[in-house]
Amino acid sequence: MFKKFLHYYKNHKLVLALDLLAAFLIAITGIGYPIITRIMLNDWIPNGQINLIVIGGLILVGIYVVRMGLRYFMQYYGHVMGVKMQGEMRSDLFDKLQRLPYSYFDNHETGVIMSTMTNDLFEISELAHHGPENLLIASFTAIGAFTYLMIIDWILGFILLGAIPILFILTWVFRKKFRSSMRRSRKAIAAINARVENSISGIRVTKAFTNEKIEKERFERANQEYIDARTEVFSSMGGYFSISQFVTDFFNVLILVTGGFFLYYSVGDFNYGDYSAFVVSVSLFIGPINTLIVFIEQLENASAGFSRFVALMEEEEETIYSGQKVCENLEGELKFDHVSFRYDTSNEVLDDVSFHLEKGKTLALVGPSGGGKTTICHLIPRFYFLKQGHIYIDGVNIEEYTLCSLRENIGIVQQEVFLFGGTIKDNILYGRPDASEEEVIAAAEKANILDFINELPEGWDTEIGERGVRLSGGQKQRLSIARLFLKNPPILILDEATSALDNTTEMLIQRSLHELAKGRTCLIVAHRLSTIKSSDIIAVISQGKIMEMGDHDTLLKLNGIYAELYRLQFKTGDTEEVSKIKIG
Repeated sequence: MFKKFLHYYKNHKLVLALDLLAAFLIAITGIGYPIITRIMLNDWIPNGQINLIVIGGLILVGIYVVRMGLRYFMQYYGHVMGVKMQGEMRSDLFDKLQRLPYSYFDNHETGVIMSTMTNDLFEISELAHHGPENLLIASFTAIGAFTYLMIIDWILGFILLGAIPILFILTWVFRKKFRSSMRRSRKAIAAINARVENSISGIRVTKAFTNEKIEKERFERANQEYIDARTEVFSSMGGYFSISQFVTDFFNVLILVTGGFFLYYSVGDFNYGDYSAFVVSVSLFIGPINTLIVFIEQLENASAGFSRFVALMEEEEETIYSGQKVCENLEGELKFDHVSFRYDTSNEVLDDVSFHLEKGKTLALVGPSGGGKTTICHLIPRFYFLKQGHIYIDGVNIEEYTLCSLRENIGIVQQEVFLFGGTIKDNILYGRPDASEEEVIAAAEKANILDFINELPEGWDTEIGERGVRLSGGQKQRLSIARLFLKNPPILILDEATSALDNTTEMLIQRSLHELAKGRTCLIVAHRLSTIKSSDIIAVISQGKIMEMGDHDTLLKLNGIYAELYRLQFKTGDTEEVSKIKIG
């Protein structure tokens, strides 16, 4: 994992080298003040060397000016390096998300993914920037300070050395509680992200049911969990830092008193200059030790975040299931050959399904909800991957096609239309980004939405809002159909494309869909049997099996399940009744 982390320094070697050089120079110049202080008190002041006192002061000022420039470089360029590395990781993570299969998003909450994308990557970038320089500055400063302290007086040096094991024992004592509370905190912020994402996505449902209070209570529970987790973190931090500061202060006092006794009893050559320099240098030694201990905690936190980043980056991609053959000039002949399928934790959703659909023909799938109709639609573009049976397009197993080229030849219109934030033109162009303006206009005209667009004050540049919230259901559906006209795929899947629309809007959409379906192989999932009477083949799907198959007239003559559904629907006038009837 460490090698994977170092990989992100690859494009920033020069800045990293200069940053570490600056850190090294800051570390070695930090000991300048106690050195000059000792010389000044022992030699220059007693000997009245005023010129050397002034020169010594100027040297210190010069050192601090250089350190100021070095710190600016570290703060600015170091942070820029960190944020660029964070950007590269975020870009890699986003690319990875595009290559993950449908099943991954079925099993992982958006909020958790967003937490990795934001919080974890921020902690990683902070380590990437501050980690190396803090490690270098603290290490060299502590080594330099301790070496100088031992030169001044080795007895006091060894007394001061006793602070190190105490500080590390404190770290060990608080470490377990701190790590536990940090894990709880990360889970809590991920839960908040998920709660907010769900609440915003479903805000219209919330308002429609006047359940704002319930949503508020759910959020407050998640928010309180985060507050409690962070309170636990701060309790651990407060305990550690307060006690460690006491240890530091205690050893400062111990050195102060012991050094005073050394002066009083004239122990060795210890003098006032040594005493002052030693007292000043104590903080130069213990401060970096505390920094190194904090760095260890920062390293653990960032490592945990990076391990989650790596775990996501190592998720199995859907591209491993991709074939090598490129789909070109497809005619659209479709065949299911003994296909059975189940989701990860479910029972069989499809059980030995077989059918053959000639190019340019239409197959309608009807039956109760949960029967497997949508699953059939998802298997054709390989949103999920078969483990039993085969699907063929133009006589070629779809597993032999590349995923990209296969999906380029399939168009899908669903009941729940997803539009991206942006303009009307942007969303239609999503069907084929390189399309000309004339092609976009033609697609809109075929989808019966051109007049609506032309009537808008801003026309094609009209912002439709997030997920198209400023459009009606019918307008969104026609935009999605325009996208497909632009894409122009040989195979078309209509998954309950009009089931949520009123009759007038449905007629307009059906007209557009009829135009779209001309010359294409079509699969239609529908609950309103009136919309699929003219289909070449109708298959009744229930409990994952094809119960009946034939055209409308044949199935009526068969006087079986379809005939019963048809009579019941047109007798009751309930267009949703098909989805509710239990078969078998």
